[in-house]
Amino acid sequence: MKHTFYQYIQDLQNTITAKLEAIDGKARFHEDLWERPEGGGGRTRVIQNGHVFEKGGVNISAVHGQLPESMQTYFGVKDAHFFACGLSLVLHPKNPFVPTVHANWRYFEMYNNQGDLVDQWFGGGQDLTPYYLFESDAKHFHQVCKVACDKHHPEFYETYKNRCDDYFWNAHRNEARGIGGLFFDYCKAQEDFTMNHWYNFVTEVGDSFLDAYVPIVEKRKNTPYTKAHRTWQEIRRGRYVEFNLVHDKGTLFGLKTNGRIESILMSLPPHVQWAYDHHPKPGSEEEKLIDVLKQPKSWA
Repeated sequence: MKHTFYQYIQDLQNTITAKLEAIDGKARFHEDLWERPEGGGGRTRVIQNGHVFEKGGVNISAVHGQLPESMQTYFGVKDAHFFACGLSLVLHPKNPFVPTVHANWRYFEMYNNQGDLVDQWFGGGQDLTPYYLFESDAKHFHQVCKVACDKHHPEFYETYKNRCDDYFWNAHRNEARGIGGLFFDYCKAQEDFTMNHWYNFVTEVGDSFLDAYVPIVEKRKNTPYTKAHRTWQEIRRGRYVEFNLVHDKGTLFGLKTNGRIESILMSLPPHVQWAYDHHPKPGSEEEKLIDVLKQPKSWA
């Protein structure tokens, strides 16, 4: 399974980066190949200063070795070894009317001291973070997610949509990071759902990403905007950074397993603001977004 899924994410990285370069029309992805001293490595691709994308990354990695002590405590195991691979992407567009997007699809194996496989699971998801709310965009993104889920189980969309709303929640701000999407983790074999079933589901979601996001980019990328729109975008980006550094499990896992710091922090936008005690004007489009982020809603 690990070889099959790793091949899949290599191919998916190629597909996604080629499409994003075509949309941007100016910037190209810069590629870094890196190795992890404890075992494994990855292929980082970053795009910057384009017509459409101010900064973004589409990264894959496959790492292995002894599970760090802090993670052994977390999982309740001793002398464990692991293998983990995945694709992680974040895109920060220049235009404030184009939403930021995040996605990842990953696979994890754990072994005992004799090298026997003792656990394995899939995880992942995709979620949208707009700066200005267009309900048609939100409905489109969620509908694509629902279609992908419904092919595999009638309860998957509702379950993983709710988990996404719960996970991407800035508790210290009492608001969502964005309008959500899907989030699933610890997807393990069951009597009626094998690891092959999970593989088919996760890759279905991965293959749906461009269909979910690209039409929104194409629709909004040439919308005129002002400096005030840009300021609001940078203030909201600050909330994005807060979530990633305070709450995100993927960021914390990377830091605790001696991951490549440039790849881990690739998700951070280049221009951000933290305005003291900032509140949007009552009745404004900015306040409309905040109202939705305070109480997640159904889109599909």
